[in-house]
Amino acid sequence: KNWTRKLGEDGKPILNNDGNPVLEQQFSVETGTVLKIDVKNKKLRDEAGKELVDVSAAFTPQKMEFMKAGSSYAIVFGKKLQTFAAQTLGIEPTPVFAPNKEITVEGQGLTAVEKIFNRNAVGVTPGKVLHAGSDVRVKVNIVGSQDTTGLMTAQELEAMAATVISPLVDGAYQSGCHTASVWDKKAQANIPKLMSFMNNFGLITARDPKGVYHSMTDVIHKVLNDITVDDWAIIIGGDSHTRMSKGVAFGADSGTVALALATGEATMPIPQSVKVTFKGAMKPYMDFRDVVHATQAQMLKQHGDNVFQGRVIEVHIGTLLADQAFTFTDWTAEMKAKASICISQDETLIESLEIAKSRIQIMIDKGMDNAAGTLKGLIAKADARIAEIRSGEKPALAPDDNAKYFAEVVVDLDQIDEPMIADPDVNNADVSKRYTHDTIRPVSYYGGNKKVDLGFVGSCMVHKGDMKIVAQMLRNIEKSEGKVEFKAPLVVAAPTYNIIDELKEEGDWEILQKYSGFEFDDSHPKNAARIEYENILYLERPGCNLCMGNQEKAEKGDTVLATSTRLFQGRVVEDSAEKKGESLLASTPVVVLSAILGRTPSAEEYKAAVEGIDLTKFAPPKAALGARSVHY
Repeated sequence: KNWTRKLGEDGKPILNNDGNPVLEQQFSVETGTVLKIDVKNKKLRDEAGKELVDVSAAFTPQKMEFMKAGSSYAIVFGKKLQTFAAQTLGIEPTPVFAPNKEITVEGQGLTAVEKIFNRNAVGVTPGKVLHAGSDVRVKVNIVGSQDTTGLMTAQELEAMAATVISPLVDGAYQSGCHTASVWDKKAQANIPKLMSFMNNFGLITARDPKGVYHSMTDVIHKVLNDITVDDWAIIIGGDSHTRMSKGVAFGADSGTVALALATGEATMPIPQSVKVTFKGAMKPYMDFRDVVHATQAQMLKQHGDNVFQGRVIEVHIGTLLADQAFTFTDWTAEMKAKASICISQDETLIESLEIAKSRIQIMIDKGMDNAAGTLKGLIAKADARIAEIRSGEKPALAPDDNAKYFAEVVVDLDQIDEPMIADPDVNNADVSKRYTHDTIRPVSYYGGNKKVDLGFVGSCMVHKGDMKIVAQMLRNIEKSEGKVEFKAPLVVAAPTYNIIDELKEEGDWEILQKYSGFEFDDSHPKNAARIEYENILYLERPGCNLCMGNQEKAEKGDTVLATSTRLFQGRVVEDSAEKKGESLLASTPVVVLSAILGRTPSAEEYKAAVEGIDLTKFAPPKAALGARSVHY
């Protein structure tokens, strides 16, 4: 809201080279700027006291209550204690706290997120149906803590004297993925301590404080997607990419994660929803990642402004398994959405749950379950959910036909004719257009001659199919050229160890090893960040790697082509004195081919390179998904 259209002397918006209005900031939020919050008058002011913006909408009764109490903890635990006492005594609790904001629209159906919130709502008026805008407490099913914000979450838990995870939580996981790249002195000092605390608290932990099972640096979002075994679940995670393709997931701060772990609850408003459906058919040479990027471009073309921002994207993508669908739900963070919900078909959801069960069983077999049998309990919940779907008692989650959406977007697959690249557009004369995820360009825009200094295949955006694409492309090039040579470094980091194990069984890891100049070794992990790269294939340890940019980055000033999520300034690559670093985002086959060529491919080169490759495909449901799910 701080960015507004710049007007000329004639009062009309000034347009940039692309024909879009130039935006300018109303007030600065640059580092070092002093801003004052006028609590009494609910205004944001500059250092001199000048009013910048009215912030009264942020001062909800619930937030005011937190402020009066000195923190949210006193209120949250006060409500828990009062609710418990009232239930124990069999009486109605006395209304002493700020009431929930409950909005009901007579005769209006429910979106998917409204159904989930209605089922999980706590302390609301019995029998009242809640719609978007309601602000309520909800039960949380799955909680994720990652290893950079996890240290703060542990401090929050200690501050509230919490010693054990709430029995309301179905499952919780502490990851080791954000510190997987480099096992340096900082990680060695902090991570074992974090894992020990969280393991004792009741979470399943990536590293075993007792040293029984192999340390797992699997990407947190992949693990959370696997341990989410109910499409009606609410998931809270300490990372913006907490965006599961089952249930509805919200990225949160360390304090909210701590409260979710300690109480099994969270407080938040029910967001508005935007419905996304698809028509047409994917071209045989396109990858699903291109559909994800094209959704952003087509939405902006249809609506002008970003209608996804701050809302839930309800994506009707029912024919894709949870692994592949996560590529879409994960990207909704880059679409600036609050969250995403995947509307799945019954049989597809059952298959996704069966896959989740098998992966949870692998975790159990490795010795990762705890004394409470959390992982065994998740398998039992998955079995119960599958039985509900098969019997017709409770089909896969679907919105009501008369649900109300803020907007609807229909993605035309027929329009997607070549790979789509998200470009940070670092030299755009309009500063507001730099480093956003809204500039989506076809590969032909670059004319087959944009130099690529490094390719990266990894992060939570990829799945097993992407790793197999890398292997298939190497085989094809070896067959036609006799060998594979890289004109730019290619860094590959599988999201999970399970994927590597499966690639080994299926013969794909062998070709990756053959052409790698570096392969991770868990017995001797790197203890220093790589600062220079050769034109070889790097097989890195499972984890976030370059996408996070907190341990390793590309060389300064590089042009990076990556499958990851972020293209912000300095994240994956920093600027050099001579050139701005830039991280362009694309599908796995585009990244691999670019690293081999040392440049972006032409559309023709791309089509030839992926011939016969098993790309990630998607076909819209033949019939619209009916509103067969129960309310809550």
